[in-house]
Amino acid sequence: MELEDVLRLLAELDDDERVAEILREQQPYDVAELIPDLPAEARLRIMRSLPPAFAAETLEHLTPELQYSILDHLGEDAATAVANELSSDAVADLALSVHPRQAERLLALLPPDYREVVRKLTTYPESSAGGRMTVDYISVRQTWTQDQVMQHIRKVAKDVETINYLYVVDQDGRLTGVTSLRDLILAQPGDRVQDFMSTRLIAVTATADQEEAARELANYDFLAVPVTDPAGRLVGIITWDDVMDVIEEEATEDIQRMGGTEPLGEPYMEVNLFTLYRKRVGWLLLLFLAQSFTGTILKHFEGFLSQVVALTFFIPLLIDTGGNSGAQASTTVIRAMAVGDVTPIDFLRVVWREARLGLILGLTMAAATLLRAFLLGSGVALGLTVAVTILAIVLVGSTVGAALPIIGRRLGFDPAVLSAPLITTIADTLGLLIYFWAARMILGL
Repeated sequence: MELEDVLRLLAELDDDERVAEILREQQPYDVAELIPDLPAEARLRIMRSLPPAFAAETLEHLTPELQYSILDHLGEDAATAVANELSSDAVADLALSVHPRQAERLLALLPPDYREVVRKLTTYPESSAGGRMTVDYISVRQTWTQDQVMQHIRKVAKDVETINYLYVVDQDGRLTGVTSLRDLILAQPGDRVQDFMSTRLIAVTATADQEEAARELANYDFLAVPVTDPAGRLVGIITWDDVMDVIEEEATEDIQRMGGTEPLGEPYMEVNLFTLYRKRVGWLLLLFLAQSFTGTILKHFEGFLSQVVALTFFIPLLIDTGGNSGAQASTTVIRAMAVGDVTPIDFLRVVWREARLGLILGLTMAAATLLRAFLLGSGVALGLTVAVTILAIVLVGSTVGAALPIIGRRLGFDPAVLSAPLITTIADTLGLLIYFWAARMILGL
């Protein structure tokens, strides 16, 4: 359904129930895609007409600002009905995204017990497993029979995030096992949960980084992973759709940092120009300062350049190749770290691997550079100088590009910060120093 179709529907029909009936033929995501472009009154009419559960699912696909704006203008009864259908993690995320006073008004729409659950969720760091989890799950006891569990599911299923997994807890709330809906259905009515549950548990702690939870789900192909406190008590679950959001956010942040800018934290088209400026200018100034060393080096060796002007012909080629080799290595290693293929423990192995690769790549580039120098008629000595330099630059660029992200992770930095722009700048500086050192040795300057 297109935007024009929705506007025409609202204009032609006075019966909101009929409007809701037609819109329910769409997916909540599709309705959410139309909401931002509608006039404010049309948004509210649609949200009021939809069943609370459908409206809540639609709301979860909108930005926090728009979510709060709609809830704030729906009217208390309608807002309460929709807010109580939102998943606990969605309410917590919204409460953390708005002003504290707005968060209090939002939480006031919830029943006291649910309100306290959401408050607890907001105490976890946003990037932690606890900050991503939902408390809307099904827990059972191992002594329950299959038919008791089925009755329990019928009672609570409409209020939980997923019924694919049933988590077994003891009287203290500690996670002791897990079973699937499939195993439950295949069990006999008199079978006890302890007879068909699995005790091989894969769980993450609430304080673990959200990326750890994402890796566990991806590694084991789970639809959800349980979250426990330090004592092993079950406090929530993280579902696959939450992990997809984590993967997208982390990938976006890494790509933006690798491009030499601070993560935006919100859609590009919704960020104002001043924020874009603020996110970029710091890195540009830092890289400008670092790159200024290149000019200092050129000034220091201007005597060399005046004696052999042809040296200047190859400077762009050399520093670009050094930066490219460093960027290749850093990008590869950063991605390998992001997916768990490389850890700080692998530092020496990675550096040794990239050093050998850099040597092979450097020899290939040196041969190409030597051929290029001969075609320009630069002479054997100058050609050899450039070839030796590019061999050393590629070797150093590959090694530094691989080492810095791992060192950054060890020091507590996001490896993406030490990415292509910074490594290119370092490679440029080192490349010029190597070039003039080679010129001094080979050309006798």
